[in-house]
Amino acid sequence: MAGFAVEDMFLKSAASYVPVGQVMIWFGLGGALGFWALALRADEPIFPSDAFGRTMLIRSLFEVCGRLFHTLAFILTPLSSTTAILQATPIIVVAGAALFFGEKVGWRRWTAILVGLAGVLVILRPGAESFTLLSLLAVAGMLGFAGRDLATRAAPRALGTYALGVWGFTAIVIAGAGFWAYEGAAYVAPSGSAARDLALAVLVGIAAYAALTIAMRTGEVATVTPFRYTRLIFGMALGVWVFGENVDVATITGSLIVVLSGLYILARGQRAA
Repeated sequence: MAGFAVEDMFLKSAASYVPVGQVMIWFGLGGALGFWALALRADEPIFPSDAFGRTMLIRSLFEVCGRLFHTLAFILTPLSSTTAILQATPIIVVAGAALFFGEKVGWRRWTAILVGLAGVLVILRPGAESFTLLSLLAVAGMLGFAGRDLATRAAPRALGTYALGVWGFTAIVIAGAGFWAYEGAAYVAPSGSAARDLALAVLVGIAAYAALTIAMRTGEVATVTPFRYTRLIFGMALGVWVFGENVDVATITGSLIVVLSGLYILARGQRAA
C-alpha cells in the first residue's frame, strides 16, 4: 500500500511535464517489460491458453477502467481525496462477492456496506461548492479496481503472479493510448525530472503490484484486506507533504466512516466463517 501511494506521487509529478496519456503509456510499458523479465527468469508462461479466456478479458477491461480513471483522478484532483475514495474498494469487493460468487452476506454487513458508501458521499460532498464532476473520476477508478480484484480471485491458476503483472501493465498501456488519442496532445519525450519520476514509478509500481497480487492469491482475504487501509495514511501524508494539499474535516470524517465500515464487514465475515 505504501508502494502504490508513492507510485501515484511520482506519476502525478511526471504528469506536470508529460501529457497524461503518455505518462500512462510509458509507465505501462516499463511495468510490463519489468514483469516480463521476471517471468522469463522464473520460467513462468505468459501466454498460456487461459490468458485469453473470458475471466482474463473481464479482468483486463476492469484494469483498463480502474487505471485510467484513477490516474486521471489523482492527477486532476487532490491525491488525498482520491486515496480516501479508493478505500471503499474492499467494501465493493465484498458486495460483488455476494452478488457474483454467491458468498453469504447478512443484513449487518449489507448495512455496513451502505454506511461505507455514505462515507464516500461525505468525501465527495455532492451539492457543495467544492464538488466537481472530476471527483467522480475517483469513484469510477475505485469501481474498476474492485472489479479487477474480484476477477483476480477467479483468475486461472496457470497464470502466475508475473504473468498477471504483464497483463495488468499492458492494460495501462491500452488505457493510456486511448486517452492520448482522446486528448490529442503532441508527443513529449520524457527527460530530466519526468524521466526520473517515471522510472521510479515503474520500480515502485512493480514491487507493489507483485506484493498485492501474491497477497490476494495466497493469503486469507480477511487477513490481507485490513492492510489496504494503510494506503489512506500514506496517500494523505504524501498529498500534504509533497503537493501542499489541505485535508478538510469532511474528508477525514468520510474516510473514518469508510474504514470503520470496512473493518466491521471483515470482522463480521470472520465471525460468520
